[in-house]
Amino acid sequence: MLPSIHQQTFSLVAKELQLPVAEAEFTEAEALEELAKAVGQLLDRNLEKLLQICYRVDLPEQQLKQILHESAPEQLAKDLAKALWERQKQKVLLRQRYSSE
Repeated sequence: MLPSIHQQTFSLVAKELQLPVAEAEFTEAEALEELAKAVGQLLDRNLEKLLQICYRVDLPEQQLKQILHESAPEQLAKDLAKALWERQKQKVLLRQRYSSE
């Protein structure tokens, strides 16, 4: 059985953020919560590394700037985690589409 879209997406983002890969099933909300924690730590401790991750994931620069400038400080990590998640999910869906053709 193939991993779910959520698991595949989490694996991609977790790899970039150097998080352990989850073995159990989880929801998108649970995954985003874990990612937001990791992003928050990088925001506090290593912004340079977080920006490099955003670049490697190919997060649009305009979207990154918008999040960094317009998000409330307490919402910043969640918004950035959501953007990273959506970008990686997009990659998973594209791979699935073209691998089935």
